[in-house]
Amino acid sequence: MPPRRRATASASPAPLRDLTEGPVPVPAVPLDDVDRQILVLLSTDSRRSQRALARELGMSAPAVRERIARLERLGVIRGYGVRLDWSAAGFPMTVYLTITAVQGYQQKELIEKLSLIPELEGLDIVTGAIDLLARLRVRDHLHLRQLLMDRIWQIEGVQRTETSLSIMEIEPKNLVAELLSGPPVEDDA
Repeated sequence: MPPRRRATASASPAPLRDLTEGPVPVPAVPLDDVDRQILVLLSTDSRRSQRALARELGMSAPAVRERIARLERLGVIRGYGVRLDWSAAGFPMTVYLTITAVQGYQQKELIEKLSLIPELEGLDIVTGAIDLLARLRVRDHLHLRQLLMDRIWQIEGVQRTETSLSIMEIEPKNLVAELLSGPPVEDDA
């Protein structure tokens, strides 16, 4: 744990004030049953061809291509990716790091510095007794120690950290299929 640091004179009393320019929540895009089916099918295999999707949906390939292009344009589909076996890739340890910032410190600067760390897999601003929750991938305990001592604890604005090691990872469920396979949820507003 790093030593406690005092906030600098330039620190503002509203530490999240400079984060208002962050990602703006996108309004929900109306999805019909075909859109939802496409998303569920792509979530199980994003390499599936549009021709294969068209066959499964009973549609033409150009119609499916246009649907996918529309979902991408509207930001519903943000990208496609690969799921790795991190152990096989040499990074078997998942580490959760809670971070408390110095009182009044502008968290945007802290987030920018943390984002430069290659081992950072995810970073969330959270409510409660801590400010940030980081998910890191490391090779071993020595790698973790070096990362904490040489990088994270050296970042100005970090007051306190707490480290938790994952002892086992459960295969993630297909959240897209879980949430979009059922009937659409109607807003009461």
